Amino acid sequence: MQVLFAFAAFLLEHRPLTRRHHSLHGFAMYIETETTPNPATLKFLPGEAVMASGTREFTNEVEAAASPLAEALFTLGDVTGVFFGRDFISVTAAPGVDWSALKGQVVSLLLDHFVSSAPLFAGPDASGISVPGEDADYGEDPADADIVTQIKELIEERVRPAVANDGGDIVYRGFREGVVYLQMQGSCSGCPSSSATLKQGIEGLLKHYVPEVTEVRAA
Repeated sequence: MQVLFAFAAFLLEHRPLTRRHHSLHGFAMYIETETTPNPATLKFLPGEAVMASGTREFTNEVEAAASPLAEALFTLGDVTGVFFGRDFISVTAAPGVDWSALKGQVVSLLLDHFVSSAPLFAGPDASGISVPGEDADYGEDPADADIVTQIKELIEERVRPAVANDGGDIVYRGFREGVVYLQMQGSCSGCPSSSATLKQGIEGLLKHYVPEVTEVRAA
């Protein structure tokens, strides 16, 4: 149980940094900024829904072309990753970049986007690209169907909400021979604490409730 409490405390620790406000024709909007366990990533909360369902990650300018907002953020030059969550946007800066200067530029772009009610994705229908795939990439055994269901439920109900608080997401990728494969996204991707989160937190949680799980690995 100590592992479970430590996991929850680790994932839920975040500190508000900044609140910026913009007014247009009498309409005021605030952007709150929070730190994440990844020092290269900040979490921005516009106070309204970002994604209607699912999440979406952009790791380069080519991927960002699907979203005018992500594309604009990458044009800042110092951005290496953008992640859209349910009610937040995580932005990752390049190594060595000073967030004190970049943060204001990111907030300005976000304010312009949300105040103008611009579309999040390019094209008339972005539903096909807004939710990350959760296909099993590691050759699951059909006999493990019940185990896989338990694992997915735990990840969906216990893990993803906590990780979202830290500006990221964890996506199920498969279960084979006792090993659960998970893909880390947003602030979790490349985070110095990601290995500890997987091994000390999520692995302990899954082993506790699903005895058939022997290990958790990054996909």
